[in-house]
Amino acid sequence: MFRAAALVSFTLLAMAAGQQVGTNTAEVHPTLTSQKCTASGCTSQSTKIVLDANWRWLHSTTGYTNCYTGNEWDATLCPDGATCAANCALDGADYTGTYGITSAGDSLTLQFVTGTNVGSRVYLMQDDENYELFKLLNQEFTFDVDMSQLPCGLNGALYLSEMDQDGGMAKFPTNKAGEKG
Repeated sequence: MFRAAALVSFTLLAMAAGQQVGTNTAEVHPTLTSQKCTASGCTSQSTKIVLDANWRWLHSTTGYTNCYTGNEWDATLCPDGATCAANCALDGADYTGTYGITSAGDSLTLQFVTGTNVGSRVYLMQDDENYELFKLLNQEFTFDVDMSQLPCGLNGALYLSEMDQDGGMAKFPTNKAGEKG
């Protein structure tokens, strides 16, 4: 069991260390207005969102063969993590059409089921190149969620995750996708 877990961990680390950028679908981050408040008042920020790479199409850099199908990595494209990172490219997402993700002003809507797609996960970005970092020491974080349309049995949640602001591009020079994925 440990060996399998270690192999998966090393593969994911290699993917993060060298992910390529696909060219089939351009990555266009939806905008989302947020606010930063201090004792003297609030100012609006023009932030963006990005879809987690786990939901995006990962294909060969030389064509459109899936690098991951079902529950298996393509053995030819991905015999190991480093080769997979060099051979595979992460494409942009059709946020509205495929994932049912829309934004308007300070409102973000995530549809759970859109066609054959189920679920999504997005991250907040300060701009097209950097994740939004929150420094919450002696600060407050608030958000509103409309759960009235959430079907029974689903979890509508917000999580804070620590990650490199640039998506690991400075740490891993071969990582071309960085925070975009």
